[in-house]
Amino acid sequence: MSNKKEFLRVVKFVLFSASAGIIQIGSFTALTELTEWRYYACYLPSLLLSILWNFTLNRKFTFQSSANIPSAMLKVLGYYCIFTPTTTLLGNYLAEGLGWNDYLVTGLNMLLNLSTEYLFQRFVVYRGKIDNAKKD
Repeated sequence: MSNKKEFLRVVKFVLFSASAGIIQIGSFTALTELTEWRYYACYLPSLLLSILWNFTLNRKFTFQSSANIPSAMLKVLGYYCIFTPTTTLLGNYLAEGLGWNDYLVTGLNMLLNLSTEYLFQRFVVYRGKIDNAKKD
């Protein structure tokens, strides 16, 4: 595979992730500002919304994969079974325990998610099944 094609794939992933980030930070902001909920209660639903958005768009447009959707979703679920509790507990500790700004903590989690999720999807979820979807 060419470096140009991989570069374009990374650009697409970043752009779709940015759109998911807008959904995540928008819903996180709404929950933070409109409720008295603790950090984790605002973070988790906003993360879930962004996961669904990002998975759907990246499978179809970034990786253009015909990989088995339930299998791919289970692999992504496995990633998030590690990522979510780690960032929720660490984020809650930083925001509630150490008094860090909620938005700074969420932004750091989003950057960590961007980099690790791309690598996981590229080399685990869609390994050997990239650019093989039938064109409509």
